[in-house]
Amino acid sequence: MPKKQIPIDAIVDLRRRLDQLPPRSSSRRVLVQEIAQLYGISEDTVYRALREPNCVRSVRRVDCDVPRIIPKARLERYCEIIAAIKIRTSNRKGRHLSTVQAIRLLEEDGIDTADGHVTVPVGLLKATTVNRYLKKWGYDRDTLLRQPPAVRFQAEYSNSCWHFDLSPSDLKHVKAPAWIEPGRGHPLLMLYSVVDDRSGVAYQEYHGVYGEDVEAALRFMFAAMSPKSSPDLPFQGIPQMLYMDNGPIARSLVFQKVMEYLGVEVRTHLPNGKDGRRVTARAKGKVERPFRTVKEMHETLYHLHEPETEAEANAWLMRFLLHYNSQPHRSEPHSRSEDWIANLPKVGIRQMCSWERFCTFARSPERRKVGIDARVTVEGVAYEVEPDLAGETVVLWWGLFDNELYVEHQERRYGPFLPVDGPIPLHRYRSFKKTRTQKRADRIEALAKQLSLPPNAIGKVNLADEQQSLLELKVQPFVDPDPFQELTYPTVIAAKQAIAEYLARPLAKLTPGQIAYINATLDSTLNKQVVMEKIRDFFNPLRGKA
Repeated sequence: MPKKQIPIDAIVDLRRRLDQLPPRSSSRRVLVQEIAQLYGISEDTVYRALREPNCVRSVRRVDCDVPRIIPKARLERYCEIIAAIKIRTSNRKGRHLSTVQAIRLLEEDGIDTADGHVTVPVGLLKATTVNRYLKKWGYDRDTLLRQPPAVRFQAEYSNSCWHFDLSPSDLKHVKAPAWIEPGRGHPLLMLYSVVDDRSGVAYQEYHGVYGEDVEAALRFMFAAMSPKSSPDLPFQGIPQMLYMDNGPIARSLVFQKVMEYLGVEVRTHLPNGKDGRRVTARAKGKVERPFRTVKEMHETLYHLHEPETEAEANAWLMRFLLHYNSQPHRSEPHSRSEDWIANLPKVGIRQMCSWERFCTFARSPERRKVGIDARVTVEGVAYEVEPDLAGETVVLWWGLFDNELYVEHQERRYGPFLPVDGPIPLHRYRSFKKTRTQKRADRIEALAKQLSLPPNAIGKVNLADEQQSLLELKVQPFVDPDPFQELTYPTVIAAKQAIAEYLARPLAKLTPGQIAYINATLDSTLNKQVVMEKIRDFFNPLRGKA
């Protein structure tokens, strides 16, 4: 019967553990007893094995992985240069110079480095040996181009960060689209989506577009931020940050301006190749995963029954989103909707404005020159602007969702202007009322004709002794995003001009009591709606007598 033996590696490990204990420690015998019980032998056998000079023999040679032709440091330097040559000659498809050609380049011509010109003796390096050491020392292409570990983040509160993206629907297009542009065929049915970073709640809509359309994106964002018609989907509010890719929508000035007015920070990921080896322009799981879920669980049913219009497709999609948001959270023991409600900010959600107010933010700039008749014509539609802007090059702010026009010139904005009729008939034309600029020009011209210079003043120049000190400008803090001054009058004079235009009479012809009431109203507020309501109520008895 063969006697039981303890493996050599167990004896070596036991010696290591015993060396860590004091010579007279009671724990030493405990370790020996555990080994004896484990292998079914006596304690004397364990002590006898410890006294024997057992040595762990290596299964490899002593000079394993040690180059014998050249020193290790020199070969490692050659491997570094060959790896650098492969990286330098790589293209986007992954093609690069081979090891054999890199060795030939070093042998025949050499290469210039920061440490000088490096050449390799002919026949010193073999491709097989170099490839083996490139792989062993981590100089191969896969190891060098390996991406650093990804860092995953999660918002602390709901609506702190929304992920926004769009993807073509597998349905491609509906049978009866809402609109068709002549000559371009049916619009592509695109799936717009936002996903809350904290809870994973998703909201999606179908829109028929030709490419990544900014107008459709703004309509979708308004619907996502507004209260939903279904009480089972409480998802709403203005987010703090919008995370998206670097597509045409993110680069649109109109989209950026609207988000700026709403107080939303638009943040895009870095373009591909802008952060070293890390791939930045890649799919983000939090917004891409709902796309895949919708296409696999919902759009596959379109093979059985296909929606006719976008409205019908969106109604079906809304029912599926209720099911999707009721599913468990990725890490919490409740649903996505419950997580969104439970982690709302302490100050509450930021309420979305009305659609009429949202339309005033969505305006596209265009630089144009105003005609001599103070009109601007675009696609047959004429707009009559301020007379002072006749012949000036201005910036037109076209509304994406309305027909109002605002004009910006020298950091001042005018409007809104609505479309006007055609040319004025002959013998019924009217002249523009002289503006303040024209009156000022007439006054300066009259003053210029009266100026004269004494003869002894010719050729005499007086230099200023002291420079004028710079005026300190007053800065008014930003309160409301009212870029086109639609809510309040800019000054009291502008308010009085609007009141005179409403009454169709100069204010100088009013009674002292009426003028006092107007001044008291303007001292209390400059809000357009409040001022015009008070003026309308006060002058209502006079409307029939005018």
